[in-house]
Amino acid sequence: MAGRGCSGGPGHLNEDNARFLLLATLIALYLLGGAAVFSMLELANERQAKQRWNERLANFSRRNNLSLDEVRGFLRHYEEAARAGIRVDNVRPRWDFTGAFYFVGTVVSTIGFGMTTPATLGGKIFLIFYGLIGCASTILFFNLFLERLITVIAYIMKSCHQRQLRRRGALAQESLKTPGKAEVDSLAGWKPSVYNVMLILCLASVLISCCASAMYTSCEGWGYFDSLYFCFVTFSTIGFGDLVSSQNAQYGGQGLYRFANFVFIFMGVCCIYSLFNVISILIKQSVNWILQKVGSSCCQQCQRRLLQSRRNVVMPGNVRNQRDVSIETDGVVESDTDGRRLSGEMISMKDFLAANKVSLAILQKQLSETANGCPHSANVLSRDSEFSGGVGALAVMNNRLAETSRDRKK
Repeated sequence: MAGRGCSGGPGHLNEDNARFLLLATLIALYLLGGAAVFSMLELANERQAKQRWNERLANFSRRNNLSLDEVRGFLRHYEEAARAGIRVDNVRPRWDFTGAFYFVGTVVSTIGFGMTTPATLGGKIFLIFYGLIGCASTILFFNLFLERLITVIAYIMKSCHQRQLRRRGALAQESLKTPGKAEVDSLAGWKPSVYNVMLILCLASVLISCCASAMYTSCEGWGYFDSLYFCFVTFSTIGFGDLVSSQNAQYGGQGLYRFANFVFIFMGVCCIYSLFNVISILIKQSVNWILQKVGSSCCQQCQRRLLQSRRNVVMPGNVRNQRDVSIETDGVVESDTDGRRLSGEMISMKDFLAANKVSLAILQKQLSETANGCPHSANVLSRDSEFSGGVGALAVMNNRLAETSRDRKK
């Protein structure tokens, strides 16, 4: 990695800092690229819409003998009413019990559409404390849901692998020699890919989104693509608020529709959250691969400079041998090892499938160690520490607490 090869200078970055800076740089470039694309796609349409609105506003004021200031003043009053939930079309009450339940669901899930917001001072104060506990509890629930989802996926993948082994006759042949031990030996080297987990989560997310979109197209009157757009914005907890479900006053089968809407949003958020966690692991692997390549290149350049500076002291034959050994040790061996670890077939599920129970904390730890190329000795320190486990930001916090605790003990 970048921090292992050519270190020694006081300003040299370790692996964690290099990874953080590289990811921050990539995110900044990603934001700049996204801003450029969206500006190119949407700016012209915004200008056209503004021009059409100004023309309609001028025509309305001219037909009704009203000044533009009077019309704009009336529209400002309507904007104030709209913030309280008043609309031109007939919509259901925002703050009856079902409307309030829909609102708190968008709060604790961090969706936050913005269509319904508290207007009173008491409601705003209560929202601060309510959201603090509710969002934290929901994030914990998502982590636990992801752990059990990984358990189910791993169990299914193990069952499929066992079925394939039985078809090949491997288990039957081994059972004749050592009965009871053949299945364990046949599964000892089995390593399912993290990409399979991501593929399963993608398929589940797409299936839920397609089914939900069909329902929204029928009940809300949206286009199917608009419904898919709404599903992604909602399930990913972005929640723009340009499209919001269950806002009309009446629906056919209203009670059933609102229940189905709640179930689809709940399941969609859980699946997309799980998918984001898996994708974040792959992004971290990609960042580590970039750092490994950059670090390997820097190491080779440093070795060449060092050998050139010693050209007059060491014999040419020894220089060639020394260069081969140093480059092979620092570059080829580590690169090859990391390449094998990043091949995709690197997640050993043997420890996870004991008693059909998988610990997501262990899974997250092993995936992170695989991406970082950390030795297994770090696992022992992590297990001995009172801080362990977690997903995403929770895992980062626990790992840092564990490192701090070990430093204090030393």
